[in-house]
Amino acid sequence: MNRMKVDEEEYWHSSKCKAFTFDDDDDELSQLKESKRAVNSLRDIVDDDDDVEKFSWSGEPVGSISWSIKETASSSSNAPERRDSGLQKGSSSHAAFPKQASSYSISSFFKGRNKLGSFQSLSDALSDTGVKSYAPELRRPKAEYKDYSSDWSPKDTVRRMQRGKICSLERFRSLREKLMLLDEAVAVHDGNVITAILIFLKRTLKKEILFQELEMRQVALRHLIHFLKETGEQKLLLDLLRFLDRTEEVALSQYREHLSIQDAEKRREFLKGCIRLPFSSEDAVHVQDHYTLLERQIIIEANDRHLEASGQSEIFRKYPRKASILNMPLVTTLFYFCFYHYTEAEGTFSSPTNLKKTFKIPDKQYVLTALAARAKLRAWHDVDALFTTKNWLGYTKKRAPIGFHRVVEILQRNSAPVQVLQEYVRLVEDVETRLNLAMKYKCHDVVIDTYRDLKDRHQLMAYRCKVARGSAEEDKIDNILSNSQIRWKN
Repeated sequence: MNRMKVDEEEYWHSSKCKAFTFDDDDDELSQLKESKRAVNSLRDIVDDDDDVEKFSWSGEPVGSISWSIKETASSSSNAPERRDSGLQKGSSSHAAFPKQASSYSISSFFKGRNKLGSFQSLSDALSDTGVKSYAPELRRPKAEYKDYSSDWSPKDTVRRMQRGKICSLERFRSLREKLMLLDEAVAVHDGNVITAILIFLKRTLKKEILFQELEMRQVALRHLIHFLKETGEQKLLLDLLRFLDRTEEVALSQYREHLSIQDAEKRREFLKGCIRLPFSSEDAVHVQDHYTLLERQIIIEANDRHLEASGQSEIFRKYPRKASILNMPLVTTLFYFCFYHYTEAEGTFSSPTNLKKTFKIPDKQYVLTALAARAKLRAWHDVDALFTTKNWLGYTKKRAPIGFHRVVEILQRNSAPVQVLQEYVRLVEDVETRLNLAMKYKCHDVVIDTYRDLKDRHQLMAYRCKVARGSAEEDKIDNILSNSQIRWKN
């Protein structure tokens, strides 16, 4: 028992972590000597294990930066727990200290030493461990700061802008430098660079000076005009065009503003004011027609809305309107008049013929639009009257400015009956086109009569196989083939 007590005291007195005693030799000098001996003994151990690489339980090399960070974090997080457990176990003086299960090794402090005995630098240690994410780069490379701080010339600045580099234009303060910058951009023929520099000049120069300098640089001037139109900077655009004395372009730019006005009455008043602008002769006619058309649309819209609401008109009851006629194009307005007001007298505003005369609509456009409107209503009598003309002797004849082949196509799209289609297929002058249309839309009588007129017996016999057996068309073909008065070509 005494032997064990002596060994225990010797252990505690020889350990680095010496237990509490009442001896007087526990001064600072003795502690320093004890620490020095401990370090010297550890150095020998490290030298022996220098070639042995140690790994922690997580698989990371002991002594690496990531291992040290994790070890420090775990030790700091476990400190309160150890402190609490120490307080609980402090009541028993004979309790043994628990050995912490850690892979931390004293030799890991010396792992940074190379074979020659010197220590690696911090950058070498970072490159060896491969955990650069724990030490992020805190500043940009010095080469990148050249884009912001270097004294680039106008030519170099334009070249860098072409390559997509960020270049500050604020350093170009004098008018001479700014114009040199613009000239360099025009010289390289890069529209994006020219536009970027023009935006800078527009922001930093007075508009009078900018306009005066751009007047001598037509390429840059065209870029600025296009840019102002695209961005909708109408006021600056008008000032620029007035400075250049382009009166017609000023008028057109002002006229274009009507597109942003939604109210029909306000748009009409705006167009009325545009009539006095200095347009060219051709443009002035279009602006006048636009105002006249909108004025007529407002009148017809108010009247038709009343008729539709009251239910007095049969056409509006049978075919309710799907949209308003306000601000519609001229051809759409003509279709609307041909659909709802086709039979009205020529003196009324809503008459299609009155609209045709007022706006000088060509015959082809009028016939095409009226045919589409009346065919949609299946008003075949109106369609027939549309193509019937009388000569000075009183004879009637069908004539189509758009060609009867187009008439047939429009009628077929509107589900016209075969009898109506056959009538207009017969009027197609070109024989091959007539046969193709007749076969396509199954107008058998037209095909049979055409082959008979051509005296083509073989084609007629071949077509006989395509019609239904026992049908009227088959009987008609048989009668023609048996007619001895026809002199067949084959």
